[in-house]
Amino acid sequence: MKRILLKLSGEALAGEKKTGFDEETVRKVALQVKELVDDGIQVGIVIGGGNFWRGRSSENIDRTKADQIGMLATIMNCIYVSEIFRSVGMMTNILTPFECGSFTKLFSKDRANKYFAKGMVVFFAGGTGHPYFSTDTGVVLRAIEVEADVILLAKAIDGVYNADPAKDPTAKKYDEVSIDEVIAKNLQVVDMTASILARDNKMPMWVFGLNEENSIVNTLKGKFNGTKVTV
Repeated sequence: MKRILLKLSGEALAGEKKTGFDEETVRKVALQVKELVDDGIQVGIVIGGGNFWRGRSSENIDRTKADQIGMLATIMNCIYVSEIFRSVGMMTNILTPFECGSFTKLFSKDRANKYFAKGMVVFFAGGTGHPYFSTDTGVVLRAIEVEADVILLAKAIDGVYNADPAKDPTAKKYDEVSIDEVIAKNLQVVDMTASILARDNKMPMWVFGLNEENSIVNTLKGKFNGTKVTV
């Protein structure tokens, strides 16, 4: 495994507070990512914005504007998490699909590859830069563009189930499931646009629980107990 793209939910960064940032939670993620980087794995990161804003947070706001607020939320998250990563000894850079003054650099595949080659963790913020596309679609798009080996989806839930385990106590977890089955059964690993993009470009996804001890490192070191979405 040479290059991975890690998707973190905004809510996961908030910890038990459910909003904003929980520094200890982010620091634990940073220390795990550092272990991977020290082992020579190139790491890209996409972060959702749900700890600040969800696209449908208000029915009184135009959808395009609501999605733009969400894009800015992901940039705030990446700036914060990037700084925590730096505090534990990593080099980082943040790329966005639109200009943000001196806050970030403009995304290009060549620029991302240059940063990866220098051993930097590369944050892909701002989604796709367009409304009506989620950070799910953003992470699959960037993974395809930078030719990642796999997408790691670190979620509040520990894998993919055939029903919502919070509502159905008989729900069963998949150890492995094909992207075709995910689409056919609408299992909502990622949204439908992202699922089809992953299928058409043969991009595998591994889903696991972020809150499990050392889960990111374990996922890449043979102790994976989430769900592998195959292509």
